[in-house]
Amino acid sequence: MARNDLGIDLGTANFVVYQQGKGIVLNEPSVVAIERKTGKILAIGNEAKEMFGKTPEDKIIAAKPMKDGVIADYTIISEVLKYFMKRLNRGLFFKCNMVIGIPTKTTSVEQRAVYDAALKAGAKRVHVVLEPIAAAIGIGLDVMKPVGNMIVDIGGGTSDIAVISLGGIVVGDSIKLAGNAFDEAIVKGVRRTFGLIIGDNTAEEIKIKVGKIHPEVEDLQLEIKGRDAITGLPRTEVITSTDVYRMIRPVFENIIARIKLVLEKTPPELSADIVEHGIVLTGGGALLRGIDKAIEEEIGVPCRIADEPLMCVAKGTGVLLEDEKLLNHVAVAYEK
Repeated sequence: MARNDLGIDLGTANFVVYQQGKGIVLNEPSVVAIERKTGKILAIGNEAKEMFGKTPEDKIIAAKPMKDGVIADYTIISEVLKYFMKRLNRGLFFKCNMVIGIPTKTTSVEQRAVYDAALKAGAKRVHVVLEPIAAAIGIGLDVMKPVGNMIVDIGGGTSDIAVISLGGIVVGDSIKLAGNAFDEAIVKGVRRTFGLIIGDNTAEEIKIKVGKIHPEVEDLQLEIKGRDAITGLPRTEVITSTDVYRMIRPVFENIIARIKLVLEKTPPELSADIVEHGIVLTGGGALLRGIDKAIEEEIGVPCRIADEPLMCVAKGTGVLLEDEKLLNHVAVAYEK
């Protein structure tokens, strides 16, 4: 494989790209700004996110092309992948191979859409890999061993829960409850508690800066600005970590319920391995303060957060770019 090959985590919240020989070269929000009249992409990532919710609707659309872990707009994702290839090859357009991570429960149609989008963008060869397996490889686990490893990958649109052994997912689930669901709970909670209307970006800022999912974690506070739900005028409030905890706890409890369901379906021999090795948390949701402690208390199994949890899937795709034998074993197969 050539040295310009790319491993990509097409996340609902972030695009993370690994370039062969260079490591992680791009980590930006999954937002695209498009000119309404021509359909031309004006900005991707940080620049486009700054425009989100602020654009003149008749001229510019700021869109999120990934929704709940799947492609919401096939054409835009093709353009995004093309943009990655050009940007990372210093303005020159070289065809390259791609390894792309996708959620566990995507349908064969959705998997094919990712595959076709990459080919349309100009990729030479495309391999699609399930995100929990890519994440496990990214944190250095030997997924080919007959040993059970449990990965909980909490992304932006989906939480992937998987027990992995012998290069495959023995028991797995994917639910549309993750970072975005926490943000939505904060938007609704702030309106209910303070009578204040805020946007998704403010909710995300609250989650990152003062959010917590365990009651014993340090309580912080943050001044937030929004629109008064009654008068419609701008207003400022102070929100605490305890406020956020109350708002997002129901979402977390639903994720816990699905983790328990996966464990209940896990063969006893693999359950013993999980008790020994614990649960590993990956994805941006793993950065929510106290989440490892909360899961450990609820499940009764040791739980740890991977190093750089947001990068695990992309790092795993990078390892697979270097190991074609392993790639061929774990990649999603397509009929020719």
